[in-house]
Amino acid sequence: MFIEILKSKIHRVTVTEADLDYIGSITIDEELLEASGIIENQKVEIYNITNGERFATYAIRGERGTGVIGINGAAAHKAGVGDLIIIAAYAQMTPEEAASWHPTVIFPKNNHV
Repeated sequence: MFIEILKSKIHRVTVTEADLDYIGSITIDEELLEASGIIENQKVEIYNITNGERFATYAIRGERGTGVIGINGAAAHKAGVGDLIIIAAYAQMTPEEAASWHPTVIFPKNNHV
């Protein structure tokens, strides 16, 4: 049996752009991706602290060092520029693996590591 466990979390970053016309996803500064262990195209859950919305999408690499957090496509209706969000990624593992697992959680300042 497998269970879903928190793998990575980027805690409290600010949305810097929202683009309804993009095909979808969330753009995340490459430094934040690396620090959190989230990889490009990985499924992520977005928790909007500002308005309570929750949605799933996938991560795409943003320009390194820019602090970009871009909500793309239809999800731009759920999070706008200036909103504070949490980005979480999960992994499947056995309960035995989960017993000793420690997720990577980062606390960026001004969207930078």
